[in-house]
Amino acid sequence: MIQAVRNALNLPDLRRKILFTFLILAIYRLASHVPVPGVDQTILAQLFNPQNTGGANQLLLLLDLLSGGAVANFSVLAMGVYPYITASIILQLLIPIIPQLEELSKEGEAGRNKINQYTYYLTIPLAALQAIGQARLFIAQFGPSILPSFGFSGANLLPTITMIAAMVGGTMFAIWLGELISEQGVGNGLSIIIFGGIVARVPSNMGRLLSNPNQGVLQVIAFLVITAITMFVIVVVQEGTRRIPVQYGRRVRGRKMYAGGSTFIPLKVNTAGMIPLIFAQSILTFPAVIAGFFVSSTTTWVRDVSQSIINIFNGNSNNPTYPILYFLMVVGFTYFYTDVMVQQQNLPETLQRQGGFIPGLRPGKNTASYINAVMHRITFAGAVFLGAVAVLPFLLQPLGLGSNILLISSAGLLIVVGVVIDTMRQLEAQLLMRHYEGFIR
Repeated sequence: MIQAVRNALNLPDLRRKILFTFLILAIYRLASHVPVPGVDQTILAQLFNPQNTGGANQLLLLLDLLSGGAVANFSVLAMGVYPYITASIILQLLIPIIPQLEELSKEGEAGRNKINQYTYYLTIPLAALQAIGQARLFIAQFGPSILPSFGFSGANLLPTITMIAAMVGGTMFAIWLGELISEQGVGNGLSIIIFGGIVARVPSNMGRLLSNPNQGVLQVIAFLVITAITMFVIVVVQEGTRRIPVQYGRRVRGRKMYAGGSTFIPLKVNTAGMIPLIFAQSILTFPAVIAGFFVSSTTTWVRDVSQSIINIFNGNSNNPTYPILYFLMVVGFTYFYTDVMVQQQNLPETLQRQGGFIPGLRPGKNTASYINAVMHRITFAGAVFLGAVAVLPFLLQPLGLGSNILLISSAGLLIVVGVVIDTMRQLEAQLLMRHYEGFIR
């Protein structure tokens, strides 16, 4: 692998892509320290104190994961790419429902570009809505002193509009940086940005883990063993495939005859990758953000219901409702996103067009039913695995090995491993094009 890294750095164009990716990540990390006007940084620092493990802080840590570490500073990038992810989820759900969107999805690259344009348009109002909800959530949990100038009346109106505009602009800036990485760098830009935010917190978490006098040697060893086992299982499942044999008959094209052959379709156990975790986290944080609008209501029952919703969706390990919902959401989104990916690939039609068939099955409907049945069976293992990884910190809490001592949360670990594998594969493809051995043999 070391030699493969050297080969990648020796190629001018590939070296430029790698350095460009690091440059964009550095810009994002610098921008994540630019605070939003009107935030009391002293109170904010107390909220993200490592010793503070309250339920509300757990919700903020979850938002911090999606924003790449910017919530801890309440910076202009405090929402990260989360509104864009939410907009993407909404459009994915609307494509099978709205005929016009479904037609666009079948028009190739032009249709995808148009859907992406609609996603950007939808991101702006969602970002503004989340900016208001996130500010109200902070005020509801920690009092108005953290945002003393927030409000839509009197002298607070202009500072509030400025804060919302800064956060919306920061979100669009983060999306633009992610698109730059996808176009001119290496890997998926949005995933790389989230990856950078997760990894950036590892050194401070390591120092906190080693300096905590309450953690015994056995706990630290147990943590390291659990992390190593989790990473091993993640790699095994991520690389697991089911091979479906495919036979090609003799084909005549023009004056040439092509001999038949055999190959296989590799169906991955975890086709959805890390996307279901991001989807589930995005959806589960949304009710608490919306409830933040009403938690300061003068009506008693509205205020009580809003506070109950925040307590349920704040990620508090003492409340079993959240991990159960988290597990079910991850499983559901795994099946949903896998079906979307399989439908987009349209394997039965592609095989029939190329003269291929699965032995023992008629082309067309029977082939499609067989592929869908196989995908549902293997996706069950991948979905349960993703759900188990997501709720692992809650399962370890009775052993004293909860998320408060983890270098990276289990969901973050899956994202990191997934991004690393995906990026390595892209680098491997670039190297193989130039007749070098890749990273993964």
